[in-house]
Amino acid sequence: MTDQFYLNQTFKLAKKALGHTNPNPMVGAIIVKNDKIISNGFHKKFGSYHAEVEAIKNCKEKLTGSTLYVNLEPCSHSGKTPPCVDLIIRSGIKKVICSTLDPNPKVSGEGIEKLKKAGITTSIGILEEEAKILNEAFFSFFEKERPFVAIKFASSLDGKIATKTQDSKWISNQKSRKFALSLRGEYQSILIGINTVLADNPNLGTKSKNKKNPTRIILDSTLKIPLKSDVLRDKNIIIVTTNKADAKNEKALIKIGIDFIKFKSDKIIIRTLLNELKKRNILSVLVEGGGEVIGSFIDEKLIDKVYIFHSPILIGGKESVSAISGKGVEKIADAIKLKNVIYKKIDRDLLTMGYTN
Repeated sequence: MTDQFYLNQTFKLAKKALGHTNPNPMVGAIIVKNDKIISNGFHKKFGSYHAEVEAIKNCKEKLTGSTLYVNLEPCSHSGKTPPCVDLIIRSGIKKVICSTLDPNPKVSGEGIEKLKKAGITTSIGILEEEAKILNEAFFSFFEKERPFVAIKFASSLDGKIATKTQDSKWISNQKSRKFALSLRGEYQSILIGINTVLADNPNLGTKSKNKKNPTRIILDSTLKIPLKSDVLRDKNIIIVTTNKADAKNEKALIKIGIDFIKFKSDKIIIRTLLNELKKRNILSVLVEGGGEVIGSFIDEKLIDKVYIFHSPILIGGKESVSAISGKGVEKIADAIKLKNVIYKKIDRDLLTMGYTN
């Protein structure tokens, strides 16, 4: 078998923990000896053993002379767990092949350097792009120094997400909605505006026992969120507000343990908000709406990925609700252009996925 084959197996292992490792990356590891896989492991959830440690602990054979395949550089610093490189060095593994260096400055290159100094042969760069895509939010977080931002919405062909009477159920079909729900489990947080809370009263969960619910972020400048809103069902929530916040409601929300990001001004500044989320180690944000919120991210060009579901219906009407509001651009040349676009047909709906850079 080739190095590419074994590294692809690490990708498959890593994906088993999709949505559970945040803010850590998804990592899989395979140990090979005499052209035979003798052990494997993956990082199951944040705080648990890293993939390399899992693979070493799971192995029933002597590791002397074996090769370790891993999709990301083994760590060399102590966090929730001890450095992986120390255990690798003690194990007897003679060669480590990984797809890419870790973008975290606490690790980047140091893990490989420590392995080399211990006499272990190393190789980096095979399937590097694939490895970065696998953990795109993790890499983006360190490269752009802010959370990875994706927007998602379902609209009619004429770009509407609700009629003039605010009726919006359902624009997309059931399979599209199921796919959209699955996305929530892939992102560390999900963000909506207060108008979406008031109109739809969503719970913003994955509705799956096997997927971890994201942190819910609500933009609410005046803090008018009803205390009985479904989204307040647990404590994994951040409300973003301003100096216009209703004092009585703020006290009530603090009493039930809700977390806040409060701007001293009367306006929520998106770029500053992302900086605050970075400080809280939130790597990724899925923005679900509504139109004003999505428009504010687009106006600031602070989006990295889009998921747009188009349903073959026409709503019309200047009073109906547009999927994207905000200021918009003055010239077509200034419009955000998507790259690496993928189209997926879901029954009668069409899903467009792409990146902005």
